[in-house]
Amino acid sequence: MSFASLGLSAEIVRAVTERGYTEPTPIQAQAIPVILKGGDLMGGAQTGTGKTAGFTLPLLQRLADKQIIGKGHIRALVLTPTRELAAQVEESVRMYGKHLPLKSMMMFGGVNINPQIKQLHGRVDILVATPGRLLDHLQQKTVDLSHVEILVLDEADRMLDMGFIRDIKRVIAVLPKKRQNLLFSATFSDEIKLLADGLLTNPALIEVARRNQTAELIEQRVYPVDRERKRDLLTHLITENNWFQVLVFTRIPAMAIHGNKSQAARTRALAEFKTAKLQVLVATDIAARGIDISELPHVVNYELPNVAEDYVHRIGRTGRAGSSGEASSLVCVDEKKLLNDIERLIKRDIPVVNVPGFDVDPRIKAEPILNGSNRGQGGGGRGQGQGRSQSAPRAGGAGRTGGAPRTGGGKPAGAPKPAGAGRGPVPSGAQHRSGGRGR
Repeated sequence: MSFASLGLSAEIVRAVTERGYTEPTPIQAQAIPVILKGGDLMGGAQTGTGKTAGFTLPLLQRLADKQIIGKGHIRALVLTPTRELAAQVEESVRMYGKHLPLKSMMMFGGVNINPQIKQLHGRVDILVATPGRLLDHLQQKTVDLSHVEILVLDEADRMLDMGFIRDIKRVIAVLPKKRQNLLFSATFSDEIKLLADGLLTNPALIEVARRNQTAELIEQRVYPVDRERKRDLLTHLITENNWFQVLVFTRIPAMAIHGNKSQAARTRALAEFKTAKLQVLVATDIAARGIDISELPHVVNYELPNVAEDYVHRIGRTGRAGSSGEASSLVCVDEKKLLNDIERLIKRDIPVVNVPGFDVDPRIKAEPILNGSNRGQGGGGRGQGQGRSQSAPRAGGAGRTGGAPRTGGGKPAGAPKPAGAGRGPVPSGAQHRSGGRGR
């Protein structure tokens, strides 16, 4: 199957081809024809499935089929939960619509509102916005949504988690009654179904992956460690294995650490991380929703999430688009129940790896590494010395039996400095990212 066979124009197919894509993903193959017909859609898709192109491509096609001469009005509105995701979606709109006479704009908080007001004075066909800043414009009467033909709610589950349901309903109230509605969500909770019932009319239902299914290409590991030694273990793993582009998740409240981070600083940090100039990026679950790197190699759970489903979202940042990836979790005894909840959710045991030199609370059972020779062996029950598959650290990790982790050596010449072991609960050399609520 090709993109052209789905009914997309030559201009859009050309833009897609220039991005290196030749075949649609399952969500794209199913969603694009439905959207092109003008019907409502409820799409279930985990991260890394090509969901964004699944709605931007047909959205561009439908608007291009009915070109408006002159300034025109905002004809499509895409609502996203975070600033980073808004930027990602708007970038996709620009890339795939580069050969079409359509104009797009992104709108989010954390930046001066005046340049956005000025941009709204010009032509804007497609608006990608976060709910909070969009409401600011509506209150100031600087945006007109009375001609919107297509509404997209992207990552609706996360928007509900962040408390945006009231804002979303206020936005919907000012939209034309007759319009096409597209809702995408990684999970279909009762709250999502309730929202969909009030928004969608006879929607097509597309779900491309079993709920809470983790990608087979992601190699998952648990590293037992005492709570106070997590920072040392993280530094050890990064330096010993020469990891680069490491996305580290923490439950630490964003405002406590990132409250003084400007939007410009956050955007710069993300750009440097994407180009591998920045070795480690520390993020909360909310911030990571806007991180879209096709071949992100490493995700680390510095702390396990309180909600098991968030584990699936976190590790879904790696193992995307057919690429392999590694998801490592640093687990202390306090998180044993969280680990059990995660394994129950994904219906599999996660291999446990003990790193020599890091003493572990004896209540967390795990097999020692035997020079990697017992990797992949299984058969017994958990915690009985043979039931969990093992994976020794790569790139120089074998053979070390000492206590303190190395802080150098083995790193390629000219590579960025690894994360350090400074104060605080995360490596001091890492660049912090804020949670970025969509205001």
